[in-house]
This record gives sequence, C-alpha cells and structure tokens, in this order.
Amino acid sequence: MGILDAIQGTRIYLDTNIWIYALEGYPAFAQDLTQLFQSIDRGNLSVVTSELSLAEVLVKPFQNQDLAQQTTYKQLISNSQNLTVIPVSRQILIEAAQLRARINIKLPDAIHAATALLTQCSTFLTNDRRFRSVPKLSVILLSKINPPS
Repeated sequence: MGILDAIQGTRIYLDTNIWIYALEGYPAFAQDLTQLFQSIDRGNLSVVTSELSLAEVLVKPFQNQDLAQQTTYKQLISNSQNLTVIPVSRQILIEAAQLRARINIKLPDAIHAATALLTQCSTFLTNDRRFRSVPKLSVILLSKINPPS
C-alpha cells in the first residue's frame, strides 16, 4: 500500500515531522513522501499546516547555523497554490485548550490538532502516535503505511 492509498479525502494536514522527513531525506519514507509531494504539486491534494510547523522545523537549522536549510524550510512552508499555512489564531488557541482539557496532549500538539480540525482536514499525516487520542481526527501514521519488512 502506498501513501496515496492510505490518505483519505483531498485535504491533508501535515504535521511537523512530515516536513522534516521530506526535507532532510529520511530513506525509510523517501518514496512515500516523493509520491505525496508530487501529488500536491499536481494539484490532486490540498495541504494545510500550522505556522507552528515553521517554528518547530527551524530549531535545528538555527542551532547548526545552516542558512541553506533555514531558507529551504522558509520557502517550502509558505502559502502556495496547494499549501495553506494557517496562523495561530485566538480560535485555534481556544480549541487547543479544549482539547488539552479533555485529553493529555501537549500545547504544540493541541495547536496542530485544533488547526486540522478547524480547517476540516480529512487526514492528519504524522508519525506521532499521540495524535491518535484526539477525537474526530483521522490520523495516518507514516510508519504504518509501509512498515519495514
């Protein structure tokens, strides 16, 4: 089964770890993520992420003073025809707080989940199992699509 078979619907939320795997070239996920981003480029999928993703992915490039990687992340995680980067709004923060009140979830994860829920994403693509505890969030774990044999 490939990544495009696993994804439900056409509006996909990409968690921070998906950006890191794609840009830093994790071999285990390279084929699936290449298919995913090609499908996005062709306009077959609409992708959503939070501005928080940018803050999270930039930590290591800032620590390493890697200007090229900083630039790549900034360019890639920006609004484009098939990618919507959602600001962290008051409404998202309120929804995140409600999620945290109901389930044991850290604030950054709650912001990602709230953003996906409020933007009606059909699939939440991540590799973080903790998101499976979020009600009404259709989570696909990247590592479960093509598990190592």
